[in-house]
Amino acid sequence: MHHVFQRFIDLLSAAESSGDFREAIATTAAALDLSCFAYLALPRNGASMPHLISSYPREWTSHYLRKRYQRIDPVIVEALRTPEPFKWGAGFEPRPRSLAQQQLLDEASQFGIRFGFTVPIHDGHGPIAALTFAADHRNRPFESYVTSHSRVLQLMALYFHAHVRRKLNSEPSDRRPSLSPREVECLEWVSRGKSSWEIGKILGISRYTAASYLNSAKEKLGVRTVVQAAVQFAAAKKE
Repeated sequence: MHHVFQRFIDLLSAAESSGDFREAIATTAAALDLSCFAYLALPRNGASMPHLISSYPREWTSHYLRKRYQRIDPVIVEALRTPEPFKWGAGFEPRPRSLAQQQLLDEASQFGIRFGFTVPIHDGHGPIAALTFAADHRNRPFESYVTSHSRVLQLMALYFHAHVRRKLNSEPSDRRPSLSPREVECLEWVSRGKSSWEIGKILGISRYTAASYLNSAKEKLGVRTVVQAAVQFAAAKKE
């Protein structure tokens, strides 16, 4: 898994276009036997088209965007509701669906999109995005993998989103928050996998002080978790 993840990061760092990003996630998904995928980023302006990078059949994605299905897609509706990854498909939908939503799912199933695992991405910089891995039928290997590696897939989704936003977002990004030297140090150590307790020992401060610096950095960067802050910080350093 470490080798696959490192290869993924290398591909992201070198990516410059939507095609490059599609290749990065497609190569990684294939290595993990995760079949097809779709990354959808909702626009800040609700009237604009969402940004879609996927390996879904082009006929389906064109139809999806033309019909503006992102407005009623139950997977996107759930991603808007929760920041936590979730499975979907037959047997996983406790919430009632409208007739329009059921029609959408029926149409998607005709293209082999019946079950999936979705990682919502709430980064505090506007409307959300989501990365989904899908399958044409419910199978034990797929369910077992996404369950046991959900946090790794979530981290991959965060890295993917951060790099896509940095490389492909046409909106100006010159209003970066100013982090203090201590906040930068703490984020550096988080990106290396260190906990607040370990960071405190390394920097000669208490774990609570380290946690305070991380929470402050998180608030300045407008994200929900320390991991998201570290990912965003790492991506910004490469600009």
